[in-house]
Amino acid sequence: HSNPHRLPNVMNQRCDEGGYLETICGSYAELVRTKQRPSGAEGDDGGEGVRRTLVVDCACGVGAPKVDLIRSYLSRLRGSGDGSGFAHLETANRPGDGPLNEGCGAEHVQKKRLRPALYGEEWSGCRISYGASLDGDADRVVFHYDRRGDGGTRGEFRLLDGDKIAALVTAFVREEIGHLQRVGVGGNIKCGVVQTAYANGASTSYLRSECGEGAVAIAKTGVKFVHAAAHDLFDVGVYFEANGHGTVLFGPRYYSMLAEAEGKLRGTAGMEDRANVAWRRLRALPRLVNQAVGDALSDLLLVDAVLYLKGWTIAEWDGIYEDMPSRQCKIKVQDRSIITTNDNETRALSPPALQRALDDATSSMSLGSSYAREAPALPPPRCFVRPSGTEDAVRVYAEASTREDADALADEAAAIVHRLCGGVGEIPPPTSGAGRARL
Repeated sequence: HSNPHRLPNVMNQRCDEGGYLETICGSYAELVRTKQRPSGAEGDDGGEGVRRTLVVDCACGVGAPKVDLIRSYLSRLRGSGDGSGFAHLETANRPGDGPLNEGCGAEHVQKKRLRPALYGEEWSGCRISYGASLDGDADRVVFHYDRRGDGGTRGEFRLLDGDKIAALVTAFVREEIGHLQRVGVGGNIKCGVVQTAYANGASTSYLRSECGEGAVAIAKTGVKFVHAAAHDLFDVGVYFEANGHGTVLFGPRYYSMLAEAEGKLRGTAGMEDRANVAWRRLRALPRLVNQAVGDALSDLLLVDAVLYLKGWTIAEWDGIYEDMPSRQCKIKVQDRSIITTNDNETRALSPPALQRALDDATSSMSLGSSYAREAPALPPPRCFVRPSGTEDAVRVYAEASTREDADALADEAAAIVHRLCGGVGEIPPPTSGAGRARL
């Protein structure tokens, strides 16, 4: 790992593949079984009698046989206790079904915002109501579904990326800690989320509204930077990149909180007491989450368990906020070293005129009559630039309330970089009519 000195406490577990999968499956079962259901309720969806099937696109990679093993472990756990809340996992895109990561998998789905190709005749034309895509080596996961069209046909494809995962998990953990705090436990615990400048502005706005300004930190792009920030800034630090790579870190004070809650609640509160339920849920999390490195399989089970406990469908989760349209592009320059940024890469420090020009472009769009009239409640448009870490190029990110405005802002930022940072070749042609007008 890039920063092993920052690795958190790891719960005891058998140090082999079988032991690892048994641990995360057992913790998933422990978490799911805390669901408070009405007496006599049955079914896979909290008593609603709906079979909860999660289709897992494994990108024709190594994750597929592990999903099969997880399904086997969960089947065993069903036989040894209440398993009515477990999701039914369906494995799609196994090794040999198709080319690795081609037209499928987390990277394809997240970057292109397209539904994955599902190789095999059994999947032809099917509508996925609850799906997930791993990447080829199973360290990233994103979720998706097809909205129901007319007559039950396949409608609009919807993506829930790492930003949505971070929002879901952070809100869940904070809510459970809140129930302990109401009985005098865990009052000093800091739970928050670390994002990068690439996190969608709508997700940042949502998290700050739901969790408070201090619960959201912005770190430099790169897992080693967000991992370090999550470790240093919070007792429970959540981070997920938009591509679906991420995890949750639990610090020493979190484990102290669990010990304090056990002493206060064990034997003195009924199983249905809400603080007792919160303690049992929070106790299961460190054994379900892989804190050392992003693991799509444990993240997959974590998200499904949280949705089940909240009683949400994937569509309800999707509805917590609507992503701002965004666009990324790359401008080749003679020497990328002349571009420097602040610590979290949200603002350019040199050349001196660069950030002023970007601010002027953003302000001009913010003050535009159409934006002010049509999107007063949305986060303002924004853009940032950062030098590539691998080539003489500058990466541009822009987002706004509409696709046309996001494209126009990206076009203008690209032209600014080309003009002020020694762009190579011709200025890239604008992609939008608005961009051509503004330039």
